[in-house]
Amino acid sequence: MPSPASLSGSQIREKFLAFFEAQAHKRLPSASLVPEDPTVLLTIAGMLPFKPIFLGQQAPATPRATTSQKCIRTNDIENVGRTKRHHTFFEMLGNFSFGDYFKKEAIAWAWKLSTDPEVGFGLDPKNIAVSVFESDDEAFAIWRDQVGVPEHRIKRMGEADNFWVSGPTGPCGPCSELYYDFFPDQAGEVDLEDDERFIEFYNLVFMQYNRDADGNLTPLQNQNIDTGMGLERMAQILQKVPNNYETDLIFPIIKTAADIAQVDYTKADEKTKVSLKVIGDHVRAVVHLIADGVTASNLGRGYILRRLIRRVVRHGRLIGIAGEFTTKVAETAIALSEAIYPNVRDRADYIKSELQREEAQFLKTLERGEKLLAEILAKNPQQISGADAFVLYDTFGFPLELTQEIAEEQGISVDVDGFEVEMEKQRERARAAHETIDLTVQGSIDSLAEKVQKTEFLGYQNSASTAQVEALLVAGKVVETANAGDEVQILLDRTPLYAESGGQIGDRGYFSGDDLLVRITDVKKESDFFVHFGRVERGILKAGQTVSATINQACRRRAQANHSATHLLQAALKALIDPSISQAGSLVDFDRLRFDFNCPRPLTADEVAQVESQVNTWIAEAHGAVVAEMPIADAKAKGATAMFGEKYGDVVRVVDFPGVSMELCGGTHVSNTAEIGAFKIISEAGVASGIRRIEAVSGPAILDYLNLRDRVVRDLSDRFKVKPEEVLDRVSTLQEELKTSQKQLDALKAELAIAKSDSLASQAEAIGDFRILVARLDGVDAASLTTASDRLAQKLGDGAAVVLASATDDGKVSLVAAFGKATIAKGLQAGKFIGAIAKLCGGGGGGKPNLAQAGGRDASKLDEAIAAAKTQLKGAIG
Repeated sequence: MPSPASLSGSQIREKFLAFFEAQAHKRLPSASLVPEDPTVLLTIAGMLPFKPIFLGQQAPATPRATTSQKCIRTNDIENVGRTKRHHTFFEMLGNFSFGDYFKKEAIAWAWKLSTDPEVGFGLDPKNIAVSVFESDDEAFAIWRDQVGVPEHRIKRMGEADNFWVSGPTGPCGPCSELYYDFFPDQAGEVDLEDDERFIEFYNLVFMQYNRDADGNLTPLQNQNIDTGMGLERMAQILQKVPNNYETDLIFPIIKTAADIAQVDYTKADEKTKVSLKVIGDHVRAVVHLIADGVTASNLGRGYILRRLIRRVVRHGRLIGIAGEFTTKVAETAIALSEAIYPNVRDRADYIKSELQREEAQFLKTLERGEKLLAEILAKNPQQISGADAFVLYDTFGFPLELTQEIAEEQGISVDVDGFEVEMEKQRERARAAHETIDLTVQGSIDSLAEKVQKTEFLGYQNSASTAQVEALLVAGKVVETANAGDEVQILLDRTPLYAESGGQIGDRGYFSGDDLLVRITDVKKESDFFVHFGRVERGILKAGQTVSATINQACRRRAQANHSATHLLQAALKALIDPSISQAGSLVDFDRLRFDFNCPRPLTADEVAQVESQVNTWIAEAHGAVVAEMPIADAKAKGATAMFGEKYGDVVRVVDFPGVSMELCGGTHVSNTAEIGAFKIISEAGVASGIRRIEAVSGPAILDYLNLRDRVVRDLSDRFKVKPEEVLDRVSTLQEELKTSQKQLDALKAELAIAKSDSLASQAEAIGDFRILVARLDGVDAASLTTASDRLAQKLGDGAAVVLASATDDGKVSLVAAFGKATIAKGLQAGKFIGAIAKLCGGGGGGKPNLAQAGGRDASKLDEAIAAAKTQLKGAIG
């Protein structure tokens, strides 16, 4: 909680805005969270309201501005409450220059604001470190030589960290960031990625480019400044609290929720604190979203609002709040914000009404969905299947994210890929426009619960067995018979076929009888029943009939190899990388395996190779499997690995490869590691914050993988006329040759453009001391066009006004303007001039007063643009 003597959040906001008002910046109010920009769903940054100005599409009302802008971001919502400073709603303090000042002034003011105790925040300079874009020598020199920051505390960083973009397209540029160092006297190299030691609190973006849909960077008409200081982060620093949530900006909301739940935040366990932080953050977000006119729905920003409200309700229940409570917490958020954002008080009644309606509606849905989800989780799955997640979504309105969140609390992942498959099936069914029903209709299964016994699984020991058809469904409806060609779902009294569970895919197989064949393509669990999905290939299948159920042994062997390899993989990761690594999800398929695990960093190539080698060593050592059921206390005493957060029964199944791996697992496995054959890691990558994923193949599937790559290598070897082992060297040689050829081609293009342009010099039109030349040179790329324009301007002298244009076969347009000193003195600037002309071709651009380039998308308008350029130049010069 904030220190009584520290600056309040309101005082920090006011000090920032007042500082820049003193530097001739105009204080502007925060824009709405619903942006005018149709390409952006919500206001995600302080610069977004000024995007048209940065693009040169709109003239600024003032050359300098300062704002406190409310923002919403939900891209890493799962980190809210779990880290010290992730939020969905936050305030961004900013100062902006629209072609007025640039790096030198922005850096100097940022330092003065941060360190001056009279007009700024009085931070000790030794507590500040700085980052710059890796190639930004200018910013580096300003920090070192003019501000005086020691060189070892200025870090050059790459594009991912220090090149700011507002989205896939739009204004962008290199940036420089200020970090607060909590341990400035700590020895060793300054590592700005150390979140415990450093916190970024101020970002200076040197906005000088526009990125188009193709990723091309075009200089903006003006060099602009866009900065952002996180109000919550600065409050944490100045109020000397351990995280953003315990500042006076958020903690009063947390305190209100804690009082309603009758818990003491200071004494609460970490899980309760996380829920309280989520509530504190999300309530701020929903209050401002509703105040700005967003209403809950299943689309766009309405879905974001609904999702946030539902997360608030869900976390309220987790800390013991049984009834409705969101309006009470919202009142605290409104009171905290009304002074700076009066619209929240003006719309307070509407905000509370919307919250109350959504909360009541979701509480009903939550009870039904939680009941089904509890049944799924009670079966101790290692992963919730995509089909189950889809039923929760489709039948009970559970967002996938909520299912993931609840499952994660118990250390269980959700098969998102499987969920997307089910979603696509639904879309296909809708497009087909004929009667269809979800094959896992919960109502049909529930209606059978009282009539049939739960399925006995025989598949650990048996690959085939006789069984009785307990129930039969066609198109989701219970029927007595199914004919050849029918897609069916079958419940048996017992089965050797494994149902999808714990990340392992369901078995394939077939049912047979007198003149009967049913091909089974999948098996899933529904409550205590195994539902077999298949198709009647021959004969008639009847309820009550006895059939012979047989698994597809080839598929089972592949799944067993991949599942056992997954256990060995986890053991290798623990042994070689970090003993604290644990499973965060898995997929065991017939042709591959996927293993998700907690790890804060990527594995190096050497580490991946070591892990792969260790698994193959264990495979070659032929460790036998010992599978037993035992009390869970005994299993834990033996050191068996369990999935973090998962609930287990009193008796558990333990799969042990002695000396290598021991896990609680209900899946099917090889009897000896030698049966796996071999193991190959295909990829290692990050899938979420702190979660890595390894994909691999093993057993028979590895031959498929190697055959495919062998065919590729052989094909390349034949094409390059070299031995397979020489392919890599040959490709490297070709790459170097290509680079050389490209350089030569670029040089030839430039020479050709210059040759073409030289012939144009005589066509320049003289107006007094000025020489105007506007021409079209098709087939010349933008770089060569720029070279040619600059050369022509030099030839024509100080009075030169050169505009060259080019169109490509795909309809793209390039335009370049080059002006001499006398032309610029006439008030003409190449950047502004060519940017305006490019708009006639559906584009834009800009640059320096003497040389600038632009682009366009509509070549049919190029002649019109050239004529306009000539007319405007004559008018301005004549």
